[in-house]
Amino acid sequence: MKAQEDFAPRWERSVQANYGAPLVTFVKAKGSIITDSSGKKYLDFLGGIATSALGHANPAIVEAVSNQISVLSHVSNFYMHPKVIELAEKLQELTGDSNARTFFCNSGAEANEAALKLSRRTGRIQIVATQGAFHGRTMGALSLTGQPAKRDPFLPLLPGIVHVPFGDLAAMRVSVTKKTAMVIIEPILGEAGVVMPPIGYLRGIRDICDRTGTLMVIDCVQTGMGRTGVWFGYESEGILPDVITLAKGLGGGLPLGAMIALGNAAKLFKPGDHGSTFGGNPVCCASALATIREIEDKNLLGHVSRYSKFLKTSLASCAGVKEVRGAGFLIGIVLKRKNAVELRDLLQARGILVNATIANVIRIAPPLNVTKSQITTFLKEFEIAAKGVNRGTTSRA
Repeated sequence: MKAQEDFAPRWERSVQANYGAPLVTFVKAKGSIITDSSGKKYLDFLGGIATSALGHANPAIVEAVSNQISVLSHVSNFYMHPKVIELAEKLQELTGDSNARTFFCNSGAEANEAALKLSRRTGRIQIVATQGAFHGRTMGALSLTGQPAKRDPFLPLLPGIVHVPFGDLAAMRVSVTKKTAMVIIEPILGEAGVVMPPIGYLRGIRDICDRTGTLMVIDCVQTGMGRTGVWFGYESEGILPDVITLAKGLGGGLPLGAMIALGNAAKLFKPGDHGSTFGGNPVCCASALATIREIEDKNLLGHVSRYSKFLKTSLASCAGVKEVRGAGFLIGIVLKRKNAVELRDLLQARGILVNATIANVIRIAPPLNVTKSQITTFLKEFEIAAKGVNRGTTSRA
């Protein structure tokens, strides 16, 4: 195998600098274990940022994708194919709304762009989103994103969008009027540090939207597909949104997004209003269907809920941890100090992959089928690393 230093110069000579040069080159993976170019193995507790729902090279996905690509790899949206219909029917079933209709695309940003365009079909243009939210980096999705550091270099963005504090129903009531086309909300703020809303928040927004005739759009890109122990992430509030956006775990590691319009919202798009060349690709749909079947057949929603409690309780007692928040396998570990990057780097050196979302929060999003043994290994390594950074040492022992 080639060492990292063989790949980094080639990356810098050929790939744009928006990501910088990554410090590790991965070459293969199986399950929750991923191997770099030097042969070192890592326990993946980030899952491609909540994307590899069943880990890497899952046999059910490999079989489904291999079979599909040998039969039909792509077809224009001028035509139908069985897998896209089967997947749309399955998503309709999971929403619980027989009127739901799905638009397929390739990513979460594209799904939110589609929702934005759908909202214009109401005849309104004003939109309310939340501070700290992340909805994507394309210009429309970036306009919805409530993070100035990501937005400011690209101003001016779309007009008519107001960002209110996340979790603040009073601010939402003031800002949402009968001129508001849509409210877009994450059930849990992922990129902002896995921030949970107060109980009743989503129900309150649903009531506000009902009163003003506003579309309620729930961005389930990160919380969806079982990540929080339920299919979408809003179910505990006993509501149905008007629009659900999905991506990440939907494709089981392949690029696939979806904008699902429910109820009357499903009638807003007309022929020619929107499109995607690769949206609903047969191979990606086959992967999504295999992912959903595995989640159902292996009762992974129950697995996630059960081990989430174990993970959160165990992490709360680790050195330097102030708070553990989140739901299911989307967990934010809030640190007492702003040393999340240092802790992330030490964990990586010890063979554990996590993410530092902000200065004092580590985010984990392991595969839904991660084993108890792997969870135990993660907890052991996290405790060692946390003690190391809090002692001011970066020991790899």
